[in-house]
Amino acid sequence: MAVKKDKEKRFFQYLESLRVPKHHKVSLKKEYATHFKLSIAKELGEEALEKGIALLSELQDKLYAHNQHSVLIVLQAMDAAGKDGAIKHVMSGLNPQGVKVYSFKAPNSTELDHNYLWRHFSCIPARGEIVLFNRSHYENVLVTKVHPEYILKENIPGIEQVSDIKKDFWTKRYDQINQFEKTLHENGTLILKFFLHVSKAEQKKRFLERIDNPAKNWKFSPADIAERGYWDEYQKAYEQAIEATSTAHAPWFIIPADDKWATRLCIAGIIYKEFEKLGLEYPSVSKAQRAELMKIRQVLLDEDK
Repeated sequence: MAVKKDKEKRFFQYLESLRVPKHHKVSLKKEYATHFKLSIAKELGEEALEKGIALLSELQDKLYAHNQHSVLIVLQAMDAAGKDGAIKHVMSGLNPQGVKVYSFKAPNSTELDHNYLWRHFSCIPARGEIVLFNRSHYENVLVTKVHPEYILKENIPGIEQVSDIKKDFWTKRYDQINQFEKTLHENGTLILKFFLHVSKAEQKKRFLERIDNPAKNWKFSPADIAERGYWDEYQKAYEQAIEATSTAHAPWFIIPADDKWATRLCIAGIIYKEFEKLGLEYPSVSKAQRAELMKIRQVLLDEDK
């Protein structure tokens, strides 16, 4: 039992090391590994994941019953890092009535006629609800930073050409995102943000699997290869976005993503521990309400007489 407790302690300490402190200068290559660092067998890890999912199910039930908090989970990553698989496995044991997943692709014409946060406001979780953003408002400081010409489609006053997009433009956008998340937090939303950190070599391996396996061909797009050519630019954009927007109330976690089972285990473990901090319990009833329930119980029992 002591050995098990020690392993559990080391596991959660490891998860805490994946949290990015506020104002921390992020270096993905130097600081954060793409592979899982703990010596846990895959079979044991998958078993722990199943137990973790069961615990999450109970916490979700309390979240719904409590009806004060909500949860927003943000997943960001390079292509083929495993976001879809993580959603499928980690959320598999939850009640689908209380979970919504939104995948944000390139904005359409209606969305471009509004500010970039507009389409996300309508998708934030209601009280008692869990919402996952599979890609998110952060695309507006990631893809657009690598391809600043996309900003021109937003018709922002004073931005007529790419050269008009200065450093302070991105600083303001980070501040806007921080304010957006602060507002959500102050109104009862737990925000957890995950960057699935996959290596370029592992991405190549997964791309080849998608090409070689006919059942996975649909997952691959020629655009994926084009974006792979901007690998270094995306890594820098992620570093800058994460260090500018990881806060105590909306932290980023950099998750090793070269081992899919370990990625899912880490995400489930972090969600569970952060859920626990809310201190949720099933609502208690008053003595008068309890007495009324007992009367109703007796009425039901008397039906059989």
